[in-house]
Amino acid sequence: MKYSYADLSPNQFEDLIVALCHFLLGAGAQGFATGPDGGRDAKFVGTAELIPSKADPWIGTTIVQAKHTNGLNKSFSDPYFFSKDNCDSIILKEISRIKKLRKGGELDNYMLFSNRRLTGLSESNIRSYISVECDIPEQSIQLCDIKQLELWLNQFPDAAKIANVDPLDSPLIVSPEELAEVVEALSDQMSTLKIDLKDVPTDRVSYEEKNIINRMSAEYAKMLRKYYLKETPQIKEFLANPENNDMLEKYNSTVEEFQLKVIAKRSDFQLFDDVMNYLFDFLFNRDPVLGRNRRLTRSVLFYMYWNCDLGENSDA
Repeated sequence: MKYSYADLSPNQFEDLIVALCHFLLGAGAQGFATGPDGGRDAKFVGTAELIPSKADPWIGTTIVQAKHTNGLNKSFSDPYFFSKDNCDSIILKEISRIKKLRKGGELDNYMLFSNRRLTGLSESNIRSYISVECDIPEQSIQLCDIKQLELWLNQFPDAAKIANVDPLDSPLIVSPEELAEVVEALSDQMSTLKIDLKDVPTDRVSYEEKNIINRMSAEYAKMLRKYYLKETPQIKEFLANPENNDMLEKYNSTVEEFQLKVIAKRSDFQLFDDVMNYLFDFLFNRDPVLGRNRRLTRSVLFYMYWNCDLGENSDA
């Protein structure tokens, strides 16, 4: 089961980790209330159930930290997360807290969870750094990334139930990567594409009828058409150019994903105005290419809607 970790709140992510630790460490795993955690989001005292293994478990006090990010495709090796030269990186900021717990006899083992990717090299470097700086044996340190988290949640699905995290309750989530490639390529060619306002793509159902079917307000629909209709001929020409077949494939792939996600989550939004605004905000926040090309991104999404690639049509 896949979870949209980036769209959980930090508190939800912490609750998920604490619930998972009940299975990995033991039922005595204790979470802490929201606030300054002193370097810990959970604690377990005793003999661990499964960490690092059932045959050779940790003994003593295990401190658990959960570091959540709203970003997609983030890594443990991002300088913001770990860099020996960046005192403001998340790991380095935690070192003094870990040291304090260690010196006070409140830490024998240390687990760090994050919804980031972790390579073997980064795992070795970070674990070694924490070990040296905080005087903790390397075998008493475990870093858990998004891949490991998925494996454990598949093994212990009740953890998500305990934390009240349901993947089906996640918000409308789409992948911006392929759309970003289309927008970037379109941006490069925009000045060379012909502008012929008479050559506007024909909507397969009238615009007015489509707006009624999708519950888009007349005022919002008028604004979209006013600002972005004039760019639809260029988008049409770009996608029709045989040299851009790879971009057409990415466009079609994006349309398919967007349409399926919108259908699944349509009931969460009263008006289609809200669907469009949600998509705009989501895409701008998630991809720097789309954020730099806001107007063109809106134009492409409008083209999807106008061309009946997005939203319901009369034959729905």
